[in-house]
Amino acid sequence: MRAIENITYEELHAGDYATFTETLSEDELILFAAQSGNINPAELTTDAVQKSTYSDKIGYGMWAANILNTAVTSVIPGPGTIHLEQELNFSGKIELGDTLSARLTIFEKLERNRVAINCEVRNQNDEVVVHGVATVVAPTQKISVNETSLPRVLIENQ
Repeated sequence: MRAIENITYEELHAGDYATFTETLSEDELILFAAQSGNINPAELTTDAVQKSTYSDKIGYGMWAANILNTAVTSVIPGPGTIHLEQELNFSGKIELGDTLSARLTIFEKLERNRVAINCEVRNQNDEVVVHGVATVVAPTQKISVNETSLPRVLIENQ
């Protein structure tokens, strides 16, 4: 098991950055849709749902937003971080099989342990698909947690 350690407010500096990468599979997209209850055909297309206006299977922009949230709470600042605000602009299409890389850059340290973070998600072609700013409360004490494996979820079409 790998340990995940946070970066405290005092340790953070403007310009610090980290990246987090994830690939969108059809199973992940369907699981995300099932969990959120959002089966908007403009964002999700399976054999059971009509083709969208994009004519390809495309992913959720909010799935990319979830990658940002995961990066904030597991990479920088990491465990113990509280996500307060997120402003996002969706500027590109996310397709099944895309590998998305989130880059989080500390923009500014604010009062009361708050931190402004520039967020950018690029696909494997280095195209920006989501960008914005997050405001978080960074942890003030060091936390180290063991990364745990999530249970495997079986997806069945009915």
